Amino acid sequence: MSAVTPLPRPPISPKIHTSPIQPTHDQTVVLYVIVVYSAVIFALWNIPGARVLINPLKLLTTSWHEGCHIAAAILTGGTILSVTIDPNLGGCTRVEGGHPPTILAAGYIGSAVFGGVFVLGGFDTLVAKVLSFILGIGLIVPLVLVRDKITIILTFGYEGLLIGFWFIAHAAALRWYCLFIGVMNVFYVVWDMTDDKFFRKVNDSDVTQFHLLYPRVGATGKTS
Repeated sequence: MSAVTPLPRPPISPKIHTSPIQPTHDQTVVLYVIVVYSAVIFALWNIPGARVLINPLKLLTTSWHEGCHIAAAILTGGTILSVTIDPNLGGCTRVEGGHPPTILAAGYIGSAVFGGVFVLGGFDTLVAKVLSFILGIGLIVPLVLVRDKITIILTFGYEGLLIGFWFIAHAAALRWYCLFIGVMNVFYVVWDMTDDKFFRKVNDSDVTQFHLLYPRVGATGKTS
């Protein structure tokens, strides 16, 4: 009886050690797109004439921002006197009472959190699908305060894109739509400041309001 010759073991490839925080190829693409979106939004937000193209998205962003002010005012015992939401004049919530620092901070913090959630949609199609329903409602609601026909027409155009993206590459296109909304909201503080700087809008930014609430502190610790 002949001895059985053992089969040679297949070579084992060495383990590939990757950093847990190193992005994948797809994630890297999303990060690059975020940079591009930031530049595009900055341009559209500040170039006269082009600003009108993103009015519906600005209304959504401003509405959420002011909604955060309203929520903070109510939670801290304040009374809402008036609310203004305008793509050109900016947003303004006039409050009596409450805790001013909390109310002011709630706007930018709320925008960053809201935008962060939509940025997640840029990394996952399923998340983008869920967020698309919130986005669809969020684009329509501000129209109750709008009388500008161009803005209304553009809003329905953006709604049409939202619906159409459901049928492109198994709704993968929704990721880039949600990512755009996310970047716009996360960096709302930047757009708000540029409005103050370049267009001197009627409604001051929260940065200006913070400056009025807390005058500059000198090196000696005394307020000027």
